[in-house]
Amino acid sequence: MKRIVGFAVLLLSSFFSGTLNADTVSKDVESVKSISRAFSEIAKTTIPSVVYIRTEKHVPNTRHRHQDIYEFFGLIPRQDEKHQTRRGQGTGFIISADGYILTNHHIAGDTDVIMVRLHSGKEITAKLIGADEKTDIAIIKIDEDNLPAVKLGNSEDMEIGEWVLAIGNPFGLSETVTFGIISGKGRYIGLAEYEEFIQTDAAINPGNSGGPLINLSGEVIGINTAFFTQTGGEMGIGFAIPVDMAKTILEQLIETGTVNRSLLGIGIQQVTSDLARHFGLSEPKGILVSQIFPGSAAEKSGLKRGDLILELNGREVKEVQVFRNEIAVTKPGTEIKLLILRDQKQIEITAVVESMAPPASASDSHSKAIDKIGIKVTDLTPELERRLTLGYGNKTGVLILEVAPGSPAARVGIKPGTLILSVNNQETPTSKDFEKAMAEAADGSSVMLLVSDNTKSEYIALNLK
Repeated sequence: MKRIVGFAVLLLSSFFSGTLNADTVSKDVESVKSISRAFSEIAKTTIPSVVYIRTEKHVPNTRHRHQDIYEFFGLIPRQDEKHQTRRGQGTGFIISADGYILTNHHIAGDTDVIMVRLHSGKEITAKLIGADEKTDIAIIKIDEDNLPAVKLGNSEDMEIGEWVLAIGNPFGLSETVTFGIISGKGRYIGLAEYEEFIQTDAAINPGNSGGPLINLSGEVIGINTAFFTQTGGEMGIGFAIPVDMAKTILEQLIETGTVNRSLLGIGIQQVTSDLARHFGLSEPKGILVSQIFPGSAAEKSGLKRGDLILELNGREVKEVQVFRNEIAVTKPGTEIKLLILRDQKQIEITAVVESMAPPASASDSHSKAIDKIGIKVTDLTPELERRLTLGYGNKTGVLILEVAPGSPAARVGIKPGTLILSVNNQETPTSKDFEKAMAEAADGSSVMLLVSDNTKSEYIALNLK
């Protein structure tokens, strides 16, 4: 509205100064009116697809140690309930006529009750179909048919400066429409593990989360998620998840309720100006491979530490985060093509990305190992190494997730996060190797583990009898 008012003031100022005649002013006013009508039409078409979401989460009451005494003397109200209800609200939008609704994980991902209010005013109980905390996306469903669904656009094609509308329920004010422009693309603000936010100055306030960000073609290009504030109010800096990112996981969430991501098994870093000069480049481009994880898809493909990745599947690689996101959303088992720079020569490498999910054999080895020495382990995957910032580098082994209280492992001071490098001098790079080594050691009275805590490696003997 500030833009339209400002434009109108400019027109009036020019008119009174004599620089514009009446016909010119009339034409320009009509142009502004046509933009206004376009916004109105988009809002009228989209609002019926936008829903108000309210949620409830039942949590145990936390009682003060003197609460009984305070209640007895009437110093505080008596609490008869063992649980309290936390209530939340937000927005979502219908993506299919049979009742699937897209919203944020932080709205619907961890709740006990989800209620949806349609444009008609009808309230319906919804169920959670799937949620992905790593992108802050969730899918819920209501048992209704013939619902008005939005049209999903293409966020990759949008340009900075394009006008957009945001629709939501800020502070419970249903079907509120604001407008602004795309202020930036590819923003990383640390809100989600996988993010590449659209920045907009369309007003986004508490309650807008989960609502659609819409282009002038009436297509959804983003899911409104967050706003920056230093005062608690809207400051013209809002963020939306690109709809293209949501598209890559919607099918998985609807079919399985979870997201199975892929990995390549490398450590990567941004190319600085100094590194670019070292590689003979006129400007920074690509991303640099700083680590290859043993046994990974990257190692199998022939990728090496020090390689500069210039392209992924024919598209230029510019940002570490973008590359990581694209690999993650690629279906496990998919073949990808990388154009790399090595020794001043461009080489094309083909790799097959692998699933991030832990191997099925891991659960079997956990149960056997914990019976013997009281630990639960998993493979040290690149994802775990990155997410937990373990700092084990090129060390290979199985990572201890849990240590049972009073177990042989607990008695000698072994803690979660410790890496087991070998069992009775047999290296254990995977859970399967660990299971095999432990099975062979089961008949003995003790077992010797080589463990590492990131500062040192040492042998520890554990009694098995």
